[in-house]
Amino acid sequence: MNNVKSDTKEKFTVVKPLFNSFSANLSEELSAYLKTFLNLEMSNVILKLSEICEMTEKDAEKLIEVQNQFYENQSSFIICEVPGSFIPFFKESMNLTPTESEAWDIVQMEEIERELLNNF
Repeated sequence: MNNVKSDTKEKFTVVKPLFNSFSANLSEELSAYLKTFLNLEMSNVILKLSEICEMTEKDAEKLIEVQNQFYENQSSFIICEVPGSFIPFFKESMNLTPTESEAWDIVQMEEIERELLNNF
């Protein structure tokens, strides 16, 4: 996807949309792009929405659906840096953090939790 920036770290990938307004097409494209990470060995994703200026509740619901698919597949998906006016759209979100740093911490804690649970 041309209009996103991806930065791969050791345990996760940070995905940041380079557009500031969602449209039906962009919402679908971003969802499809994010789902491609489920096929990777290191499938944890942090979605950074700091540049978003326009979003509908429907766009947020689509991202929450993607987030749920990650958790169903034993992968982390954290949404961070959501502009304040859009936070109410994410009330159903499993993990929403104010900063990217906090999102990193959650991914690492969830990785440890999965490792511990797999040992039992």
